[in-house]
Amino acid sequence: MSTTNQKYKSKMFRVATEGATTDGRVIAREWLTQMAAAYAQTKYGARVWLEHIRGILPDSPFRAYGDVLALETREVEDGKLALFASIEPTPDLVAMTKAKQKIYTSIEINEKFADTGAAYLVGLGVTDSPASLGTEILAFSAQNPTASPYANRKQDAGNLFTAAVETAIEFEPIGESFADRILAMFKKEKPATTEGAGDAFFTGLVQALTAGIGAVADRVGELEKRFGETPPVDVQKLSTDIASLRDQVAGFAQKLDHTEKPGARPPLVTGGNGQALTDF
Repeated sequence: MSTTNQKYKSKMFRVATEGATTDGRVIAREWLTQMAAAYAQTKYGARVWLEHIRGILPDSPFRAYGDVLALETREVEDGKLALFASIEPTPDLVAMTKAKQKIYTSIEINEKFADTGAAYLVGLGVTDSPASLGTEILAFSAQNPTASPYANRKQDAGNLFTAAVETAIEFEPIGESFADRILAMFKKEKPATTEGAGDAFFTGLVQALTAGIGAVADRVGELEKRFGETPPVDVQKLSTDIASLRDQVAGFAQKLDHTEKPGARPPLVTGGNGQALTDF
């Protein structure tokens, strides 16, 4: 699959924590709960913006860099509630992240969204300004709202930006199952039928199979490390993928057993008196 056409989504990463001071206000616990419960792209899809600036032209450096897919809350250190987000990035954002650019994130909150009267996430900003600098700017903005550098970046004057926090965003491909990703490792181009090419071909297949098994082990290890004794919500899907992978590999191995190796000399076909009747 072409890198240009490959779609990604991020694992859940923290974007805000209750209690952080922003614009002279405090992020309330219920805001995070409300945002996680109400967020839906079909209702209002929050987009990812460079420095919270919403560009107009599609080729602008300040165009959208992705979409927020889902939100959830988790209790973190000191019993505080934190908001986590999953995003679908554009290729440009993936490239920036790999280059260690724009590694801080900040969210834009509408405290009373539409006619719901509840808090809602309306945007996610990526920036290189560390939390300390962002907090200073926001404190200045709270005291001097008309002189705020963020005033013209807000969708609504009543919205607030949270302080930018350093974020480790991990992306993974979407549009294919876990089994598909492993099986992709087995797709090798069959070499030309030349002397010695058959051995190289089958050696490559063995290496791909070994890599696939290693990837499965790594995935299981990640789940064990993350969830401990608590079964993850996607354990059933993972089990189904592994079962599918096992069946497909078994069929693949059976096919190999009956496949003539490239470059190999087929057995002679003999007549009734033992005389060779074919010669290749």
